[in-house]
Amino acid sequence: MSAVDWGDVPTWVAAVFAGGAALFAYQTIKSQREQIGEQRVFIAEQSVNLELERAELRAAAKDRRKAQAQQIKVYHRKAGGEVTGVGTPTVDDHWVVTVSNFSTSPIHDVEVRFGAAYLAAEIYAWPINAHPRDRAVSARDRMVAPVALLGPDRAARFMSQTFSPATLHNSKPSVAFTDDGGVRWRLDYFGKLEEAPAAPGT
Repeated sequence: MSAVDWGDVPTWVAAVFAGGAALFAYQTIKSQREQIGEQRVFIAEQSVNLELERAELRAAAKDRRKAQAQQIKVYHRKAGGEVTGVGTPTVDDHWVVTVSNFSTSPIHDVEVRFGAAYLAAEIYAWPINAHPRDRAVSARDRMVAPVALLGPDRAARFMSQTFSPATLHNSKPSVAFTDDGGVRWRLDYFGKLEEAPAAPGT
């Protein structure tokens, strides 16, 4: 039986400990890398979730911002002038626009434009549920432009000046108003609602 070479034992023990330490360090680094990878995946998923939540909140805020404006209804029609002779129908020569506030708050600075250049010639207070032909307007109903305040369940009728047939066709009405939150809106002839520049003087 050969004798143990004790001179090599400390070297052997040191090598074992060094190997163990290296293996432990490797396992630790590997575990940390796995954890970092998992954290990156988690953070990426959280970022996607947060962005979706932000998008939903923005959409909800936009809906709330438009909520009152969407309750403003506009009815427009062409109307005739004088009868040109017995049995002859009237010829359309002006616009009649009724703006109704079905919201629970007032709207402000209500203005109707005909085409790009013309403002309403006459404006009247109007029953909100009245059909356009239900009653005639009277001087006591007369209002001034722009209508500074149109309360809840109130309406205003805007009438253009007399136009030639071509000008009447090319001067389609659009409505601008400011909601109770101070946002300016525009409703075009086709019913498209969009934010508009602030009213002059505001």
